[in-house]
Amino acid sequence: MMSRQTTLALVAAMLMGPFAGLALADKYEPNWESLNKKNPAPDWLRDAKFGIYFHWGVYCVPAYGSEWYPRNMHRVGSRENKHHIAKYGDPVEFGYDKFVEMFKAEKFDADEWADLFAKAGAKYAGPVCEHHDGFSMWDSDLTPWNAADRGPKRDIAGELAKAVRKRGMKFVATFHHARNNLWEKQPGKWSGHYDAALKNYPKALEDKERAFMYGYMPREQFLKMWLGKLKEVIDKYEPDLMWFDSWLSEIPEKTRMEYLAYYFNASEKWGRDVVVTFKQNDLPREVAIDDYEKGRASEKTDFVWLTDDTISKGSWCYTDNLTIKDTAEVLTTFIDIISKNGQLLLNISPKADGSIPANQRKVLLEMGQWLKVSGEAVYDTRPWITYGEGGTKMAKGGHFVRSVKYKSDDVRFTCKGKTVYATFLGWAGAGEKMTLATFAKGGKAAGVKVKRVSLIGGTGKIAWKQSDEGLTIAMPDKAPNELAVAFKIETE
Repeated sequence: MMSRQTTLALVAAMLMGPFAGLALADKYEPNWESLNKKNPAPDWLRDAKFGIYFHWGVYCVPAYGSEWYPRNMHRVGSRENKHHIAKYGDPVEFGYDKFVEMFKAEKFDADEWADLFAKAGAKYAGPVCEHHDGFSMWDSDLTPWNAADRGPKRDIAGELAKAVRKRGMKFVATFHHARNNLWEKQPGKWSGHYDAALKNYPKALEDKERAFMYGYMPREQFLKMWLGKLKEVIDKYEPDLMWFDSWLSEIPEKTRMEYLAYYFNASEKWGRDVVVTFKQNDLPREVAIDDYEKGRASEKTDFVWLTDDTISKGSWCYTDNLTIKDTAEVLTTFIDIISKNGQLLLNISPKADGSIPANQRKVLLEMGQWLKVSGEAVYDTRPWITYGEGGTKMAKGGHFVRSVKYKSDDVRFTCKGKTVYATFLGWAGAGEKMTLATFAKGGKAAGVKVKRVSLIGGTGKIAWKQSDEGLTIAMPDKAPNELAVAFKIETE
């Protein structure tokens, strides 16, 4: 005979069961109808604007060509192939896996990196968790090829997650590993980062551990591992933003939906809004935001997007001959991006030993100096009626756009409520009068009455006049920073 306490407990469980089940059930199911309920662009991302990530991994050891070295070293006749044979020997005898032993990261200091990112003005940061090369930059139980067990023998992602969050930044995890699998898409037609190894150096795949790193395994095993790695990073590090390179289209739709449901449901348990990015048409815009590689929109968009661009003019990872953009190019491009409803994820290129070169540090610190003074025109803003005005135009929008050199009469707008920010992408000189035609009688902001204009980072009064021709602003005697000059325009 059951005790009274047991009976009451069973009755309570029956009464509460359906409600408890609803409370504990996952909010998102692995189908588009359910996943589309997620807001793909939370306010924290739109407020933050600027983040930093880094192509840093085993591919930095040869420091030659680019982060595609592991693929190209197997392409007979390529410069990487010739370089590899001359310096290291036959790719069969000296495979990419040999570089893992040389990847020590002895100068890596997560706190030092996070300090630099904070000084640069970044609000989110994190690593390339895995590139196409098959090496995981976190403590993984799914692959022996991970930074905690080999190479640095440190949980790189874990150290960085802790360091960036300690400084108030969101944690970013980026993934390129959809391309790692060496698989036969059609009979005789192989795809994958190491397809040239199969074609030109098949004996390189006879070593089972190396073949595993090269993604040479049954397709179903790889797909299970692709998803498992994402779940592992979600569970261990709770990333706020998960960024994906191209080739997500090679992952079955069912698997992609399973990943999204897992991540979104995890974020519900954390009580935090998260972001997923995609390239091309690999995910629906209802669940993730567009990412333009080395590009951006040419006009203001009604959807939120992100640009991933690199601080260099060549490889994304460190190479011995890497050249770096100047701060003016990085900064003015960033200001253009945010005026059009975009955000920037800027890549830097640390050395294999974990040091960040001085020329890259210089650009980051100069970005930070500008943002410290003029960040009011950037952080927590939204696009205005129009993105800007001026004579310099982009040839096209999208991925891989050409570098644009802006002039002092090129202006970009952002806003907060009734306050408009006009940032000139250069310094016209003391006393120069600049007229914003957007405020003209026939302009896009016709009817917007200006009541006050001030220089962000300045102390003196600014001479200005609104007329049928527009809003004319006289440049002050000195600019807070000549790379770009931001004005606060308060309207009625």
